[in-house]
Amino acid sequence: MSQTLTAPTHDHTAPGATPPPPNGRGPRSRRWIYRMKIAFREPTTIIGIAALALFLYLIVVPIVTMLSDAVRVQYGDESRAGSGFGSLTAYYLHRVFASPVAADLFWRPLGHTLGIALTAIVLALVIGGVLAWLLSRTNIWGRKWFMTALIVPYMLPAWTFALAWTNLFKNRKVGGQAGWLETLGIEPPDWMSYGFVPISLVLALHYSPFVILLFGNALRRFDSQLEDSARILGAGKIHVARRVIIPLMLPSLTSAVILMFAKCLGEFGVAYVLGMPVRYDVLATSLYRNISSRQTGVAAVIAGAIILIGIISLVVDAWMVREGRKFVTIGSKGSMDRTTQLGRWRLPMTLVPVAVFAFSVVLPLMTLFLTTIMKIPGKFTWGNFTLDFWIGHDLPTVAMSRGVLLTGDFWMAAWNSLWMVGVASVTAGILGMLVGYVVVRTPVRPVGWMLRNVTFLPYLVPGIAFAVAYLSLFAVQRGPVPALYGTWAILVLAFIAEQMPYASRAGISAMMQLGKDPEEAAQVAGAGWWTRMRRVVIPIQKSSFSSGILLPFISGVKGLSLVVILAVPGTNVLTTYSVQLVDYGYDQAANAVVLMVAALAFFGTVLGQKLAGSNLADGMGK
Repeated sequence: MSQTLTAPTHDHTAPGATPPPPNGRGPRSRRWIYRMKIAFREPTTIIGIAALALFLYLIVVPIVTMLSDAVRVQYGDESRAGSGFGSLTAYYLHRVFASPVAADLFWRPLGHTLGIALTAIVLALVIGGVLAWLLSRTNIWGRKWFMTALIVPYMLPAWTFALAWTNLFKNRKVGGQAGWLETLGIEPPDWMSYGFVPISLVLALHYSPFVILLFGNALRRFDSQLEDSARILGAGKIHVARRVIIPLMLPSLTSAVILMFAKCLGEFGVAYVLGMPVRYDVLATSLYRNISSRQTGVAAVIAGAIILIGIISLVVDAWMVREGRKFVTIGSKGSMDRTTQLGRWRLPMTLVPVAVFAFSVVLPLMTLFLTTIMKIPGKFTWGNFTLDFWIGHDLPTVAMSRGVLLTGDFWMAAWNSLWMVGVASVTAGILGMLVGYVVVRTPVRPVGWMLRNVTFLPYLVPGIAFAVAYLSLFAVQRGPVPALYGTWAILVLAFIAEQMPYASRAGISAMMQLGKDPEEAAQVAGAGWWTRMRRVVIPIQKSSFSSGILLPFISGVKGLSLVVILAVPGTNVLTTYSVQLVDYGYDQAANAVVLMVAALAFFGTVLGQKLAGSNLADGMGK
């Protein structure tokens, strides 16, 4: 006798039973749908998604496109790669890393880059560390003035000092006009004129303000009673410095080291002026050579390597900062920031920052200026002084017959710099404020998190590598977007994307300081989102908004690495125009242009500090 087994059935209509969810949706699914409906009722979410799509296209897509060029056969390389155009290949990776020319393309420039970075960092630590201690912990004369004056080298373009160096120490190795020392009868050796030594020294002077700011701020917050306690226990000054002060200063020193290293990786202008004339390549100039010779695949590999090294260094910095938070000194009302009384050493120690300021600011700028009013650089006779290179006519040069201020190319480059960088800076400032608003206010946290990180990504990419990425994406038509290379549009878009780390961080910082109460009060009164932004948020944040525009403008005006690849004669800006004059050998005219770029950068920085009510040296005390 057989039995038929049937599955038990449940009566969902029985009292107390849970009814089935409509369309198969459970309580959790309904809650998620409800939250999304609420989120999309706020313009913040829609703006955040639109901004995220925009920055993915302007930042992530160019980098991905460039990296894809490293593994796909480029036009003209089909026979060498042994496969068709656009197919996958390891040819460029092999050429850069393992071929007979790999040493010239990558390994030797990498060694030069690492050697220069290490030397510049050590010198900057010595110079900046001594100055930070003098300014933060001693009673030297003029502390407050020096706290601002010694930051000036970082306000100016690094290649300003490189041009000053080559005007002083140029020798006969590359021809052209003689340098000052050679005019005076002294021929500098090659190692002093070009290559490793001058590049390292110039970068050390340019980046020492990093150490002054970071190390000086840490010293100011250091409790002097810790030193007193160690000395009471019998420790000598050297032992106190080695076992107490330096370990507590290590996080700030490490941040300074890694930031300088990341900056040295992508530094192009200094190596271009002081290295390329003698074929002393670093990674940035090797990348530039390959782009100039249309080796797109090779350039993509080198750019990818630069990006990877930069990302690793900044990830290490973030990890060190997080680890450094485990080691803090807890100050209280009894904590002390005591200055050391130098006594009879006060005057000699005051001369140290005087000497550094003279060599890092006064001498370079004075050299450049005097060169612009001399027919023969370095010859100090009345008949040798002239204003022809500024306002002269019928100059004995082929490509430049009039002074800089009377040359149409200069004014076109100046106009391009002002309007292109201006439009990009205003756009970046507006977008940065919107990014800050979305990151702080959006109820959809993943959108805010992604927007924060995507807009920070260009900071991890050196300028010249980012320029290669834009060239890879916009050199040809892709879908509805036409080829933009050779137009102003590619420069403006690149400026906007490159400056977003600064603009977005300014916007996020400003919005985090603004509570929701003013907006909620306006919303209760019936104000819509646009009215709240126009009548409440922007007026309150106008100082931060001004900084979010002005700081990208300053950085864009003095920047060279980004534009040197993307600009063409019709879209020259002041920095690329000055480089062209250097290539022509018109040193006086090039120096005149560089001086005006330096003036724009310096006075723009000062104006930005006034508008923001801040000072770069604020972290170092009074």
